[in-house]
Amino acid sequence: MKVYLEVYGCTANKGDASLMLGLLKKHSHETVKNMEDADVLLILTCTVISTTEQRMLSRLRVFKKTGKKVIVAGCMASVQPDLIKSIIPDAKLLPPQYSHHIIDLLKDKKVSFRERNKTSIPKHFDGVIAPISIAEGCMFSCSYCITTFARGGLKSFPADEITKDVCSAIKQGCKEIQLTAQDTGSYGMGSNKNLGDLLRSICKIKGEYRIRVGMMNPYTALKNLDSIIQGFGNPKIYKFLHLPVQSGDNNILEKMGRKYTIDDFLLIVKKFRNVYPEIVISTDIIVGFPTETDEQFHRSIDLIKELHPDIVNITRYSARDHTKAKTMKGRIKTDVVKDRSRILTKICSEISKENNVNHIGKKYTALITKMGKNNTVIGRAENYKPVVLNKDVEIGISVPVKITNAAPTYLIGTLI
Repeated sequence: MKVYLEVYGCTANKGDASLMLGLLKKHSHETVKNMEDADVLLILTCTVISTTEQRMLSRLRVFKKTGKKVIVAGCMASVQPDLIKSIIPDAKLLPPQYSHHIIDLLKDKKVSFRERNKTSIPKHFDGVIAPISIAEGCMFSCSYCITTFARGGLKSFPADEITKDVCSAIKQGCKEIQLTAQDTGSYGMGSNKNLGDLLRSICKIKGEYRIRVGMMNPYTALKNLDSIIQGFGNPKIYKFLHLPVQSGDNNILEKMGRKYTIDDFLLIVKKFRNVYPEIVISTDIIVGFPTETDEQFHRSIDLIKELHPDIVNITRYSARDHTKAKTMKGRIKTDVVKDRSRILTKICSEISKENNVNHIGKKYTALITKMGKNNTVIGRAENYKPVVLNKDVEIGISVPVKITNAAPTYLIGTLI
């Protein structure tokens, strides 16, 4: 059977796609690049904010017009089945926990969904980047987040199975391993293992590769902070920390259900920077959360100015079904939220450019991971900074580079 696949959203979805591709290949199904050539259309959906949801609905309408069999996977299949069915009534739904049942759905079998460790299933990776899930679900219920409802409670996968997945990816030619979970800092909670232990275990695998550790919640990062920081010590691990703060105001954080304070967040960053001075800090901010005052918004600005992060993912608050925040009073007017987003975006861009300029003249070893625009290639330095090279360099190799210029979101380098 010929299957056309579209993937949206987070690295976890990309990991699920690798799992599905592995099963399709194992069962001799063919994946095609054009919708017209397919027998079945498969889409992994994201619904983290309303604008993303609308994009998904638009794609579903396109799928509907083809008259082909459609399988809808990803978070929408879990939390918004009725919305999907309102567009494609006969769509097959495949929630994230049950991605391994893709073959059953292709066979039109009546399926009794059962969970399995995703690490126990063969994967197929396209390219040199391998997203590898280390856990499913989340142990929190942040008041704005719909993803917890989509992916369920926390379930950490066995370290030996994760290691096998990494080995398989390396054998397939992958050079960048992206460890993913809703919260990597939660890994192993309730056991005698933690993320730091897992990193040390994975780094024993022979081969030339690098590891990017995915997003971690400050609350769980604090629980095993020393072990995690030590785990980052291996040169195979990018010195890159994605630590979402979400707001610079403690009262707003409490309403969000985040379970940490600004001081907690800053302590984590300080400890990482003390050990790894050139670590790249990436964080997230939600602007316009219900009841957020101008003063509270300016505390987020003050935090960003103090933190000087390299990357800030700014999201305008979006009310999602099933979440506590949707029923909160004190909704912020749309024009106010847009103004706050514009103000913060400008500040973050200036800080990012300032940070990047400081890298001019420095030398790194860049792992080339993809093609860029206008015959350029893009590599990743040891701290995960993207480096653009105006050279024909093979994807998947590491090259010595010197930084010659900088933009707000990337560095520009030359081979040395």
